[in-house]
Amino acid sequence: MPVSVDTEAGTQVQTAYFMTEKPSISIPECIRKTRDGKPLSAAEIARLVRGASDGSIPDYQLSAWLMAVTLRGLTPAELQSLTSEMRNSGEQFDPSPLGKFAVDKHSTGGVGDKTSFIVAPIAAAAGLLVPMISGRALGHTGGTLDKLESVPNLRTRFNLEGMYRILERVGVCIVGQSETVVPADRKLYGLRDVTATVENPDLICASIMSKKLAAGLNGLVLDVKNGSGAFLKSNALVEFLAALMVSTGEAAGTRTVALLTDMSQPLGRMAGNAVEIIESVSILRNERHALNEDLRTLCITLAAWMLFLGDAVKTVEAGEAVAANMLATGDAYEVFCKMVNAQGGDPRSLEDPESLMKNAIRTKVRAMRRGYVAQMDCEKVGWAVQRLGAGRERAEDAVSAVAGLEMHVKLGGEVRSGEPLCTLFAEDANRFPEAERLLQEAIVIDEAAPPKRTLIGKIITKDNYQEILARPRPASA
Repeated sequence: MPVSVDTEAGTQVQTAYFMTEKPSISIPECIRKTRDGKPLSAAEIARLVRGASDGSIPDYQLSAWLMAVTLRGLTPAELQSLTSEMRNSGEQFDPSPLGKFAVDKHSTGGVGDKTSFIVAPIAAAAGLLVPMISGRALGHTGGTLDKLESVPNLRTRFNLEGMYRILERVGVCIVGQSETVVPADRKLYGLRDVTATVENPDLICASIMSKKLAAGLNGLVLDVKNGSGAFLKSNALVEFLAALMVSTGEAAGTRTVALLTDMSQPLGRMAGNAVEIIESVSILRNERHALNEDLRTLCITLAAWMLFLGDAVKTVEAGEAVAANMLATGDAYEVFCKMVNAQGGDPRSLEDPESLMKNAIRTKVRAMRRGYVAQMDCEKVGWAVQRLGAGRERAEDAVSAVAGLEMHVKLGGEVRSGEPLCTLFAEDANRFPEAERLLQEAIVIDEAAPPKRTLIGKIITKDNYQEILARPRPASA
């Protein structure tokens, strides 16, 4: 409003306005509010995200806020603001000029989960576009980018123009978020891994969905893990997270579905970096193995939903038939080889994938008694793989391409005393003892076989997510 100003000539009414600068947002106050369960405004969320992107907020304050969120959670409005601000923190990809339905698959993390390397080429071979932005090892789970980079010379860091060129040539790419694409998540993702703030549905949702929405997707299939190897252990929390992500995707105009899948044991028979590429190549070549039928089944189902969302098929069942055919004909394997080549990797290494493990030292973990594999603490299995060198303890740590393990038994399998349970791979033999200890603790052998577990459970879509979100929020979420 106009103000009165005293001058030598007397009081005059001025037409100018004195603008009062808005008070700056206090980061300690944001941390305090979240810690105390008080919601942050959209402006406060935007300030936190901007500070993560440009480095204006130090890591110790961001880490404190992440811990407060882990303990207290976010409101729906805060989550919407956080996801949107993270997505908008950098450049966004627009696949529409390529004239194809853009679809992706994302997992909430697991042990031995290499489905991306199989379902993405299947979907691309069937005519869809798959601009996949993935992450690195986080907590006890492996990183898609770390695994893929075990292929010699393969690169996963591209700008948007580079992504566009690969998609134009091949129809699929698997890359990481860069300084220009979702930079806020890149910072927060690394901090969560080393500050025990991974296992929170709000942070998981914002991280996953910001990357996926930045890729300009038309459709998204989510593989939400439950069981001992999942980040979230209770069914209520798993359903809550799945519903959060479906809600977020649908609100952004992206057709989204979530499949709840079992992670009570490693998926397939390999867990680590190069070993998972080896197993993926085997599946893509349509080679069958009794210990990875679960992996093959899950990949076909996930790919079927991708095809269904993209209107490439009329039903999910029809999508399963198409996906199986893409494996049988070798079309999906051919697309994967082309993607590896387009991203700078040597596709000849895939002809002899065992060459990827030439620097590995091996040892076996053996059964201490006769019986059946009755239970696995899959999280401990994941930590064993991490201790072998496949994961990180600090954000700046490098990972070993050859670190990992091969399972020789699955849940319900019968073993004799002294028989191998798994083979371990590492570059340094000093890493074996702790991994062996964790695995002996993780794998329980009993006299009776356990009940068979269901691989794929509830499926959450736009038609039923609201029912789940209407329930009381799970206490630990």
